[in-house]
Amino acid sequence: MERYLQQLPGFVENIRSIREIIISNILLMGQIPAPTFHETRRAERLVERLSEFPVDECSLDAFGNPVAVIRGQSQAQPPIFLIAHLDTFSEVEMDQHYEVTDKTISGIGVSDNSAAVGVLVSLPEILKRLELQFESDIVLVAPVLSLGRGNLRGIRRLLNNWAGPIRSGICLESIELGRLNYYSYGMIRSEIACSIVVENHERRRHKPNAILVINEVINAILGLRLPQKPRTQIVIGRISGGFDHGKIAYDATIGFEIRSDSDEMVKSIYADIRDIVDGVNKAFDVAVKLNRISNLNASRLRYNHPLIKCASKILNRLDVEVFSEPSESAVSIFLRHKIPAITLGITQGNNFHQDDAMIEIEPIYKGIAQIPALLMAIDNGICDE
Repeated sequence: MERYLQQLPGFVENIRSIREIIISNILLMGQIPAPTFHETRRAERLVERLSEFPVDECSLDAFGNPVAVIRGQSQAQPPIFLIAHLDTFSEVEMDQHYEVTDKTISGIGVSDNSAAVGVLVSLPEILKRLELQFESDIVLVAPVLSLGRGNLRGIRRLLNNWAGPIRSGICLESIELGRLNYYSYGMIRSEIACSIVVENHERRRHKPNAILVINEVINAILGLRLPQKPRTQIVIGRISGGFDHGKIAYDATIGFEIRSDSDEMVKSIYADIRDIVDGVNKAFDVAVKLNRISNLNASRLRYNHPLIKCASKILNRLDVEVFSEPSESAVSIFLRHKIPAITLGITQGNNFHQDDAMIEIEPIYKGIAQIPALLMAIDNGICDE
């Protein structure tokens, strides 16, 4: 392990020397819009770009995931996966303009997850500059349909159809440098929508207010008793409705998420909320619908797994503070397949999920340096149990 740690300062300087390539790839990927369900153009451009670098295979799989392979020296060792989800939270479908200064890159989606995708594209050249070779194949994947209603379908499909074992997975997120995610809660993310139809002959003032109906739903949800163990919470994160200050609202929606260490508890709470919706429908004679958007199963590596300990040592040697939190990234899908995996952050940034999202350039070099060091450790057997 000490051998990998000693190489980290040299890695950082070598990576800094190809700053222009890394920034160019972040801009190239980020300025092509890729809202969930509309990632095709970015995926095709990513494959074209990777084909210009030293990879042995590169194509779109049957589901539309860009996949590239850097062949290892041993056919006996399973591959190591590097993942950066391709889609962004932005719904904008026009090409974007990114602003670059000496210290920052700003633009829609750069912090989630365009910077990580640009780094993924740069990795073949980075590994070549560092003169690194591996026993395992290194498989680079930018899964589609990861966010929101995409429900991580791209990586689910890829791992379900992958022939043979996988040695480990490293999931890359643009921010935040120092993150070391190795577990996920059980989760169901849903919306509750109230819609009131008013026929031409009906008197509108006799119709209920959709916002007040949704308020009844919220009050009932807040009245549910949640256990402290297993840890369980309901987060109401979005609410919308109505169209004018002085008009009765005929539609209203809330978005919420149930999280727990226990999959069974998530299912139980979801059933309770379904009963609440049914009861409100009967009480108000309105159309209130519960729609599931996405879900995850609770999964984790043990806290002292060699992969986690190794990644922590690498970050500590880079003078980066380590923190862990639940992840809703592809790491949860790897763990459900019994594949050791973690999520790492690349850099620091601000205005996450906003139009003026920003990342810092200088921390990127340390953020990238952790990847080859961890690949070397995995390739030398830290995950082989």
